Amino acid sequence: MVQSGASVRNNCYSLLHQLLEEQKDVSLLRFIKSEHSDVKTLVKRIATTSGTGAKLLEEFAKDDPSIRLDDLRLPPGELATRDAIASTKEKELLSRSGDEFELTLLLTQTEALSYAWHLAKVAGENEPQPERAHALAGIGQDMQNLYQEVFLLLLSKTNSSVTNSIKAQSHD
Repeated sequence: MVQSGASVRNNCYSLLHQLLEEQKDVSLLRFIKSEHSDVKTLVKRIATTSGTGAKLLEEFAKDDPSIRLDDLRLPPGELATRDAIASTKEKELLSRSGDEFELTLLLTQTEALSYAWHLAKVAGENEPQPERAHALAGIGQDMQNLYQEVFLLLLSKTNSSVTNSIKAQSHD
């Protein structure tokens, strides 16, 4: 494997690990906010799947010292933008309730799951060990499946009367 492949792999592992670590705690919102059982169940599955993925990456790094989970290497502008986005999302989630909260939460999950799915894909494409590449493909598939479930749930909720009310408010 050429150095650039190892560099891309470690960067993807690091970004994926960071994201999965954040996602494993998403279900803790249930202690602050309440959501319908369908959303709650899906968010718990996202958290559990993310936690399992993060632990798997930690095992890879423990077994292979060439894998670094602290290799984020993002430019300062990207880091500042990510911090700004995270702050905005946090405020949006904490300030909303009911269906607005659920829709906001589901939107954040589509973004995070899509990113995780693609990070796992790129990491796997740069992973020389077939077993780890296969495991990364599995993480990617899990994230893609969850993304599709969130998307379908989001779609079903956007046809509600509450969404129509929100749309009407935004045009006032």
